Amino acid sequence: MASASRRATVQAQQKVLDLGIAAPQVVAHRLARLALAGPVPSARDQKEFAGMVLEKQMAFAQSWWAAWNAMLQGPWSMAWSTWQTALSGGMLGGSPWAMWKLTERSSAPVAKVVNAALTPIERKASSNARRLARTPLVGKPRKRS
Repeated sequence: MASASRRATVQAQQKVLDLGIAAPQVVAHRLARLALAGPVPSARDQKEFAGMVLEKQMAFAQSWWAAWNAMLQGPWSMAWSTWQTALSGGMLGGSPWAMWKLTERSSAPVAKVVNAALTPIERKASSNARRLARTPLVGKPRKRS
């Protein structure tokens, strides 16, 4: 079974990868839509363009809030890891393995903060990529079947 640190790191890496795939798709669709809209965008385009700004503000606010909450939990996690290592004799001339486990546990809070911060941004970018893939650049949007 993977450690909490390793799991959180892999989850953060997966979110970065998903964001790296979704963001260019969203940017390409929106830039094409902006170019096709011309100087007088339709009501549909105006709604999409206004939503671009608001959704970014919301995603970043949620990201900061999630990162802040994860940072508040970090010191407690670090204290618990240090306490566990001390009780196992790792800090009093114990095995190097115990100190290695402390180092591994101490990286878990950092990975959790990164993971928490990326979650709202990745979620919004991925949902936008899926939604915009179904939306034509011009004309009325297709109805889902």
